[in-house]
Amino acid sequence: MSRIISAALCSLVVFAVSSSDAFAANAAAGKATYDASCKTCHLAGLMGAPKLGDKANWAPRIKKGNAVLVSNATKGFKGAVGMMPPKGGNAKLTDVQIGDAVAYMVSGSK
Repeated sequence: MSRIISAALCSLVVFAVSSSDAFAANAAAGKATYDASCKTCHLAGLMGAPKLGDKANWAPRIKKGNAVLVSNATKGFKGAVGMMPPKGGNAKLTDVQIGDAVAYMVSGSK
């Protein structure tokens, strides 16, 4: 029984490390999307957008998880403080590009 538990724990560690590496790779790819489509609002805080690097403003968002952040960025979101248009107002962005840009902003705001 302990071998099964050990194997499960090892698998969990490998999964956690590989997921972290994948998220980091997406963050690097997301810089181009951020610079081209997200920077206008997230640099200046337009429409209540959390500024890149503002840890206090990003913390409650990051706590909700990447899936929620990507969904809000893709579909649009209206919160108590501001709003996010679907795909940041750039309908040509793919879901992958949105996810990469979110990864970039999260990694720069922790």
